[in-house]
Amino acid sequence: MNLTQRISAFAELGNRINRLNEDEKATLADQAVQRNPWFTSEYVALALVGVSQFLSEATLKKWTALYSLDTSTPKTIGVAMAGNIPMVGFHDFLCVLISGNKLKAKLSSQDSALLQSLTQRLIQIEPEFESMIEFAERLNNIDAVIATGSDNTSRYFEYYFRNIPNIIRKNRSSCGVLMGEETTEQLTELGKDVFSYFGLGCRNVSKVFVPDGYSFTPLLDSWPGYSNIGNHHKYANNYDYQKSILLVNGVTFLDNGFVLVTESSSLVSPISVLFFETYKNQKELDEKINSQKEKIQCIVSANGWYPESLPFGKAQYPEVWDYADNVDTLKFLSSLN
Repeated sequence: MNLTQRISAFAELGNRINRLNEDEKATLADQAVQRNPWFTSEYVALALVGVSQFLSEATLKKWTALYSLDTSTPKTIGVAMAGNIPMVGFHDFLCVLISGNKLKAKLSSQDSALLQSLTQRLIQIEPEFESMIEFAERLNNIDAVIATGSDNTSRYFEYYFRNIPNIIRKNRSSCGVLMGEETTEQLTELGKDVFSYFGLGCRNVSKVFVPDGYSFTPLLDSWPGYSNIGNHHKYANNYDYQKSILLVNGVTFLDNGFVLVTESSSLVSPISVLFFETYKNQKELDEKINSQKEKIQCIVSANGWYPESLPFGKAQYPEVWDYADNVDTLKFLSSLN
């Protein structure tokens, strides 16, 4: 199977995802939520939209044209997948297979149903993929590995896979930059970056940088459309717990009924909490962001005004060439040949 055939198969998979009817989407969501109660039908649908955007034929051709990907000696690539948001491992799945290599994947127990379902559809489209895909509990007999986990897990990965080529990803989070002149519409869009997937993804904004003296009233007043998040029992439990911790410790915070906003120098906030940090000028803002750059997945700002940032509301819609941790996965895979 050559690159053209692989692109064609994935493009057709994208078409089939786009043609899923409501009953089919509901079935997928039911399968997902049985394994992970955080995977609501709304967020399964959002993940499917994100995946399908990778899979247009024109996008796949543009992306892969930058690499030499046809090989007569495919490698077996182990992939240890995370399970924090629906189908978070799909990009690695796509990279390995589009590069012509064989995939040996350890799925997260929290996110196994969705990717297995898409795999079945892909094999129906192109049966040759069946011999290229294996789901396994142990990643042995592999030529290289891509592993995603926590900072603690990454130390295990780095030791265990030290003798083969690897990409080991650690914890990352995302942040927003505000200048105090944002419109209500822009602040509403920022809510998508904060609340999508309950804030569980590395592309979720867990912290905002704001100018000294910033009033949070316009920000919190722009978010009533996200209040339903507080009706989810697991999110509500986190909200209640984090509020009690702040109260017991006497920490100052703002509360709109479903998110708690408090000042912190940390980048990663607990579920239901948004951290903020103030800056006096652009120079201080740049210093604060650069000091944590290795832990930041992406930055958002109004219309993308801050350098190398995305517009508010776009954090959960990366392009296929936006690599996690800024490590070019396809370049890594093509170098193995």
